[in-house]
Amino acid sequence: MGHEFETADSVEVDATPEQVWQAIATGPGIDSWFMGRNEVDHDAATGRGVVRQSFGDYEPEHRVTAWEPMRRFAYRTEDAPDGGFVAYEFLVEGRDRGATVLRMATSGFLPGDDWEAEYDAMTTGNALFFATLATYLRHFAGRTAVPVTVFGPPITDWDRTRATLLAALGLSGTPKPGDRVRVEPAGLEPIDGEVYFVNADTLGVRTPDALYRFIRGFAGPIVAAHHLFGQAGPGGDVPAVEHAWQSWLTTTFA
Repeated sequence: MGHEFETADSVEVDATPEQVWQAIATGPGIDSWFMGRNEVDHDAATGRGVVRQSFGDYEPEHRVTAWEPMRRFAYRTEDAPDGGFVAYEFLVEGRDRGATVLRMATSGFLPGDDWEAEYDAMTTGNALFFATLATYLRHFAGRTAVPVTVFGPPITDWDRTRATLLAALGLSGTPKPGDRVRVEPAGLEPIDGEVYFVNADTLGVRTPDALYRFIRGFAGPIVAAHHLFGQAGPGGDVPAVEHAWQSWLTTTFA
């Protein structure tokens, strides 16, 4: 059966088109708000390009389908044998006084009769990613972060896991943007921040030097996918930070 889908989001931010382009069309920029490690390889002479991503054991490649600097960037996976694919398009529109409107569209096809669960996970995840992109452009535009991604124990009861997560972050059962967060992972400095996004499956926290995110993995473990502008920034001890968060997930959700 399968399901064809398309979603769209837009936001106006106090960032220049150049800063927005850096965020969406360069590897270090995408590293600062999306997932895992990213690489953008584009040849201006031929117009050909590819976006490579690495997230755990998942390493997709996307063919660049549009490249108009400071205006439009688009890429997509090739069609799988079952017809599945996903595509992304970003439209950038400069405004007066250095502001920029950014539009992001995600489309694709999910094959099979069990597409609904994957679609729901993709929808809630994409909402977090776009909110992270907007938050990055509002608070960290022009800077680059080191991504830190670790996986916790398998999820057997998401409601219980979510309640445990909220309690560990000092939040109530109905958190909302602006709520204060404090957590002290062993081996790291205490983290004081505020919620910038929350939905049923994800939660994002902003501090002065990082974006911390917790995600319900699709048919898998809880995921901590953070972006660090300080602490383990360029030249920092990333393995030590990954180990600290791995230990925190294991201890918190054992």
